[in-house]
Amino acid sequence: MEAWEHLKAGLKLKCPRCHQGPMFSHSALNLRKFDQMPENCPVCGFRYEIELGFYWGAMYMSYGLSVFIVFLVGISLYFLANDPPTWVYLTTVATIVVLFTPVLFRYARVMMLYFFGSVSFDPKYKRS
Repeated sequence: MEAWEHLKAGLKLKCPRCHQGPMFSHSALNLRKFDQMPENCPVCGFRYEIELGFYWGAMYMSYGLSVFIVFLVGISLYFLANDPPTWVYLTTVATIVVLFTPVLFRYARVMMLYFFGSVSFDPKYKRS
């Protein structure tokens, strides 16, 4: 059950230690500030940037998520649009990846912290 709670907290972009504090300061729709993170979790005080340059690895995760989207969109276009011309594939894929860039950026950082941050949920930090 703990793994399910950890997954839900990650999908909600919450702190990996308390599962309550937000990992980002602003909405993903705020294109000027979608990437801003507080230095520490406002609930438990966990420091989000474990070491300098920690999130550089998130670029590779973001790339992997983008490739997954390209694959899904490509397969969907092939079957649902009866294999349209190449320009349709390129335009559709490019548009979707650009539109989802703030979301991909955020989830790549969350995955980096959850998988490689060496931190786990601690119930003593959870507020009731």
